[in-house]
Amino acid sequence: MSVPSGFDELIHPATRLSVVALLAATEWADFAFVRDSLSLSDSALSKQLHTLEEAEYLEIRKEGAGRKRRTRVRLTDRGRTAFEGHVAALRAIVEGAGPPETAEARAQHPTEAAR
Repeated sequence: MSVPSGFDELIHPATRLSVVALLAATEWADFAFVRDSLSLSDSALSKQLHTLEEAEYLEIRKEGAGRKRRTRVRLTDRGRTAFEGHVAALRAIVEGAGPPETAEARAQHPTEAAR
């Protein structure tokens, strides 16, 4: 089986996929929001964010100082494009996983076959 175009091994692990999917729905997100939304520890999230930042899939911005220090993250254009390509590749895999359709089945349901 060949891997569809756009499949991204870096994004694919469940934790990273969850992080990227969450960030895809927003412009910027606070570290604490991402951590709490995904039920991750600070260290686990930091590790995933660092990996994605190295690939230039996200940007990390630290604001403030001392106790008011805040970390925010966002997908870069490159990260958003990679996520969209990965989702399309996953859809292609899922759609191709169904049972093979016979010519007889297509003849019985021609409108469904045209979709």
